[in-house]
Amino acid sequence: MNVEALRSLVSDDIDAVDGLIRERLASDVALINQLSTYIINSGGKRLRPLLVLLAARACNVQGSQHVNLAAVIEFIHTATLLHDDVVDSSQLRRGNMTANAVWGNEAAILVGDFLYSRAFEMMVDANDMRIMEILSHTTNTIAEGEVLQLLNCHDADTTEARYMDVVCRKTAKLFEAAAQIGAVLGNQPDPIEAALASYGMHLGIAFQLIDDVLDYSASPEDTGKNLGDDLAEGNPTLPLIHAMCQGTPEQASMIRKAIENGGHDNMSAVCATIESTGGIPYTAMAAQREANLAITALEPLPESPYKEALYSLAEFSVNRKY
Repeated sequence: MNVEALRSLVSDDIDAVDGLIRERLASDVALINQLSTYIINSGGKRLRPLLVLLAARACNVQGSQHVNLAAVIEFIHTATLLHDDVVDSSQLRRGNMTANAVWGNEAAILVGDFLYSRAFEMMVDANDMRIMEILSHTTNTIAEGEVLQLLNCHDADTTEARYMDVVCRKTAKLFEAAAQIGAVLGNQPDPIEAALASYGMHLGIAFQLIDDVLDYSASPEDTGKNLGDDLAEGNPTLPLIHAMCQGTPEQASMIRKAIENGGHDNMSAVCATIESTGGIPYTAMAAQREANLAITALEPLPESPYKEALYSLAEFSVNRKY
């Protein structure tokens, strides 16, 4: 199944999520309406809320709380994007100017805070302390991951283990929560909840590693951002770390300087080194291992079209071109 086929499986839920997002974005502060609507409607894949919906349906959830929590997950994700773009001084996301580039850093940070606080308001509607526990811990872990990434920035001594710690906290943790709350809403036993949490974590890692691959191999038209943006920000991702470990001393020195200085000045040489040292297939293979672990984690779930869709989502995470 492609992503559109996955969405069609829960199309009514997706329409309800979209409607709820528009409703809960509303504020009597005009700038909040303008900026939050801009970022929410800027062409994201909405995989995290889709994951909530598929996991919930796989666990036979009834009612509408899965719709509410899918919107919560999207608001949390969007808030992190707003803050990330300020920290990274990003100017382009999904082919559009970033919110901070249009309205300024101060407005982007404050509207990100609004989205976080609105997400917590909506969490209360679930009236479930287990949900609150998962999501509050998730947002705290994401913040820790963002700080760890900041510490790694421009640090050419960042190891693969340190980088993967950032990936688990900053990116994969929200995928984990999205899948896990589907089980909680369905009152599933602990093994099913643990299985979906594991699925989400491995899916999120695979997704981020393919993002790393695409940063050095995809066209800007496909990804909506500039080639090598991670390096320009001084962010040592897995293809770069692998290339520095496997390259000649001269290549390693060149990459070290590129990480420490940032910018696009040596991008051609860096990309050539990544290619010659196998950095792209190395990272892609790591992503495939994570996707396989995600698929294996689903074994305890009962068979259903939604379980099949979760399989397909894992396959999409490593085969996508954008």
